[in-house]
Amino acid sequence: MSFFKKIFGKQEAPQPTPEVTSSPPIETPVENTAEITQEAKPVDADKTMPGGTAPIATSPLSPEQLAEEIMTISPSQMLVGVGHSVGMQREHNEDAIFTLSTCMVTDSRQIPFGLFIVADGMGGHQHGEIASGITVRALASTILRKALAPLVSIEGNMPEESLQEILQSAISDAHSIILKEAVGGGTTLTAALIFGEQLMIAHIGDSRAYAVYRDGTLRAITRDHSLVRRLEELGQITSAEAAIHPQRNVLYRALGQGEPADPDISSFPLPKGGYLLLCSDGLWGLVPEKELSSIIRESPSLEIACQKMVAYANDHGGPDNISAVLVRIPR
Repeated sequence: MSFFKKIFGKQEAPQPTPEVTSSPPIETPVENTAEITQEAKPVDADKTMPGGTAPIATSPLSPEQLAEEIMTISPSQMLVGVGHSVGMQREHNEDAIFTLSTCMVTDSRQIPFGLFIVADGMGGHQHGEIASGITVRALASTILRKALAPLVSIEGNMPEESLQEILQSAISDAHSIILKEAVGGGTTLTAALIFGEQLMIAHIGDSRAYAVYRDGTLRAITRDHSLVRRLEELGQITSAEAAIHPQRNVLYRALGQGEPADPDISSFPLPKGGYLLLCSDGLWGLVPEKELSSIIRESPSLEIACQKMVAYANDHGGPDNISAVLVRIPR
């Protein structure tokens, strides 16, 4: 690990280009005296509409689209879906997931809170599974104690430490426990912490976080700490060569690997009206980004979107464990 650290060093996580939205066009209201609950009568295909025009075929709105059209959701709520699979070629699942979405709502304030974690263990079944499990439990317990507990206390306090300090402390705790309880094991970590309007991403290894914007654009907001990614950044190999490189799974940064944990912890703008996707390399390594975006936009629910993404990876060989956490961010 120290050898790779000397060679590669640490680089800042890339910042996504802020989403640019435009105001929707003003629509002219149309009077409609029909009852909302009245079922539309089928149009005879052999008949024409008044004026001699042919009938216009339309597709029904999905339940999710219909809800957006007829109601304003208040307070804002984060919804989450999860996918998890051992894959097609492994006997055990060394990935671990944690998700929590809640909201503190009073007469004076609304504070959404979300914690979403994906950890991909390594070092063999026993050590990898232990390392990833330790990581999600240690992270969740520390963050809930330091960030959420003050908010739900009788006094309703804000956290005493910054979110970055809380994440760093939680990751250091997880790293120390892995060194004692899972000797020889390690794990990646990608975690998203949402507190009010703040989004913090903590990341080490090659699991990923993506921001998915309202127009369908999908952008990675983490940087892989892998050998092939570094070689690609240096221009020594192409992305196509990186995808089939024999050392594509070699990491130079991970939790539980002997040196002090050195995660990337950064703040990002929330992709309002869009999504956050956290996943292990068992998903992003097999499902192209264009396909990920298409599945997310076209699925009727977050749960189904996650199942479809996992199924796609398994249909294309599923050589590794697969994990996906998909969070819908309110507007």
